[in-house]
Amino acid sequence: MWCFALVLKVVLSLLGSEMTVAQLSCPEVCSCVAGVVDCSKRGLTTASLPSSFPSSTTELHLNDNHLTALPNGLLDSLPALRLAALHGNPWSCDCGILYLRGWLLKQRDNNSIRNVSCSSPAHLRGRVLAYLSEHELLESCRYWLCNLALASQISLFIFIMVQVLLLASVILFLRRFELLTQEARRTAAESFTAEDDATRSDEYAISKDRRL
Repeated sequence: MWCFALVLKVVLSLLGSEMTVAQLSCPEVCSCVAGVVDCSKRGLTTASLPSSFPSSTTELHLNDNHLTALPNGLLDSLPALRLAALHGNPWSCDCGILYLRGWLLKQRDNNSIRNVSCSSPAHLRGRVLAYLSEHELLESCRYWLCNLALASQISLFIFIMVQVLLLASVILFLRRFELLTQEARRTAAESFTAEDDATRSDEYAISKDRRL
């Protein structure tokens, strides 16, 4: 009887330790109860989404947030996961969504699959993510890359134009400074010549008076 009580105490202690560890690894923005991790309606974005969840998670509720994609491998570390509520998020169906699409294709819960639909880009809005082909997603990536390339070219053009305007302003300033300098030298030379002529006139007048 004493041995049984000791074994029971050890088992309860281990269970308590596991529950404590699971509770400690529960993200602050979520609530964790008996394997159910509820992070719904927390205003989470892809950037503010917790980087990990308790390994004992059986249900993960991420619905009704502002998620556009999930980080690669986020759900792979949850071996006990049976349900992931992902609806009510503005999923962006481009290159960044490929991981989530691959994960959904491995699931057997059709309801969960159908609840994840695209909010952008415009030509894919309302489409179910899991039913999109990889080609369609990669095409969206190409559109995004083309837009990025166009924006980069426009930015480069504006930068070059600004540099040209600055260079033209500097050249104009230097040219104006050179003209002002030349004008100042010419004025100084004329003034010096006039003074020299006046001095010579005075000297001539004095010399003439002495002769008289």
